[in-house]
Amino acid sequence: MTEVPKTLSVERVAGTEWITFQRTDQLNAMSMQMLREMADALEAAIADNAVRAIVLTGSGRAFCAGADLKEVAGAKHVPGEPDLLDLVEHTFGLMRHGPKPVIAAVNGLAMAGGLEMVMACDLVFAAESAQLGDAHSNFGVFPGAGGAAILPRRVGLNRAKFLLFSGENISAQDMMDWGLVNKVVPDAELRDAVQAFTDRLADKSPAVLRRMKKVANRSLNVDETAALAEEMLNLRAHMRSWDMREGLAAFNEKRKPQFRGY
Repeated sequence: MTEVPKTLSVERVAGTEWITFQRTDQLNAMSMQMLREMADALEAAIADNAVRAIVLTGSGRAFCAGADLKEVAGAKHVPGEPDLLDLVEHTFGLMRHGPKPVIAAVNGLAMAGGLEMVMACDLVFAAESAQLGDAHSNFGVFPGAGGAAILPRRVGLNRAKFLLFSGENISAQDMMDWGLVNKVVPDAELRDAVQAFTDRLADKSPAVLRRMKKVANRSLNVDETAALAEEMLNLRAHMRSWDMREGLAAFNEKRKPQFRGY
């Protein structure tokens, strides 16, 4: 039996798990196999206490060009088996709701589902040459992982409608000006810039980052009073953690804290 080539590679650098898409000839379009491998890699990274941050990036000239439309067109659903949308929901959910910081290192084109993948990450670094856009309307496809539901929260309703209706790509710099991208760096410096940032994250308390991510994500769906109440509940729980006691002790003793994540 011929072994099916892997669609991505996984590399550990210090406390950072790099997940690199390897469907270069298909502009790293998401196939069902790629989504399964992504989910496996994300679940393994989440379960490994040595991993402090997760980075997603692409090979070649694309980050991700969206779903593999050839596979979508020819798909035959098997009853009882997950389809493409099930796999997208599960995999993107791991990114959105998982306890560890997930960073998109956008090396090139990020379109349609690729843009939605970017929005599922916590932070976005992009190469200067990167282009991002929602291309669903170009092919008569409706978004299903945040294009219409999340994009207006990221860039504002008017800009989101422009991206959705036009299907045009926007430069990484414009996307930073619009609030979707956190930092734009020269193409040759993207990996080093992201690694330097995640190295700094590795010195932070995993427990406090986990709680910050959870409360910040939920704050968009509730009013200010409820958001503040949840923040206070998490603070009270965190005050009993090893990491907070260790952080305060390290401050008083003028040394670097040794966080454990609980």
